[in-house]
Amino acid sequence: GGFSLETHDEEKYAIEKMRRKNCDFIVLNSLKTEGAGFGKDTNVITIFSSKGDAIKYSLKPKKEVARDIVDFVLENYF
Repeated sequence: GGFSLETHDEEKYAIEKMRRKNCDFIVLNSLKTEGAGFGKDTNVITIFSSKGDAIKYSLKPKKEVARDIVDFVLENYF
């Protein structure tokens, strides 16, 4: 898995990065949503899988975002 933080064409560049690094999935951190990103208590992510899935999550506390990522990995790779 990997992480991607993009400033424009977020989805396109995240998917390209996943393929380039040969990851099974990539977590896109979005900076477009108010309240998301660095220096904030909340974040918005989308998880893209190499199978073509795109799971969008709503704005939520970073602790819940971490739980979403762990749940995704456990449900899909274990």
